[in-house]
Amino acid sequence: MKRRIRAIFLDCGDTLVDEGSEVKPDGEVSLRADLIPGAGELVRDLKRRGYALALVADGPVATFENNLGPYGLYGLFDAYAISETVGASKPDAAMFRRALDQLQILPQDHARVLMVGNHLGRDIKGANALGITSVWLDWAPRRAKIPADASEQPDFTIKMPLELLDLVDRIEAGELLPKDTTISSPGAPAPA
Repeated sequence: MKRRIRAIFLDCGDTLVDEGSEVKPDGEVSLRADLIPGAGELVRDLKRRGYALALVADGPVATFENNLGPYGLYGLFDAYAISETVGASKPDAAMFRRALDQLQILPQDHARVLMVGNHLGRDIKGANALGITSVWLDWAPRRAKIPADASEQPDFTIKMPLELLDLVDRIEAGELLPKDTTISSPGAPAPA
């Protein structure tokens, strides 16, 4: 059976790692950080399922090697669009195009790509501009919680990394989910 999802793009800070735990002695490169609960399991599970994964993140390459490498996650990505090497930051289309190009994904398949990130004005806005399916991880307290305008409105919202697996399963099953759907973990309180 042909997969409905062609690839999954993941941000790093406050999407996979807790930015509040980063150790940045020089203020630039993070030496280490704690994973958000379930983030390591999420990346490994997506990889086991055979999804093409791209790290689409702003910052120095060393930050992501240092933060994800010790957990065995950095090498699981099939493509890397890191602002230091791209020469642009999200929401600039160059960030997303770098990952799309590396994975040889054509414009007609952009909607079959999921971009998961914590920042409405960068991750969600940038994905939406290219027709990439946007998934907002509303986990950390450090960023805006309300879209500034329609360009920052996510297609889907999750509260914890592992909730992405339920969304992936539902998309692959052909479930027609309305835009702006919040996916909740079993047993989690329903969104207000």
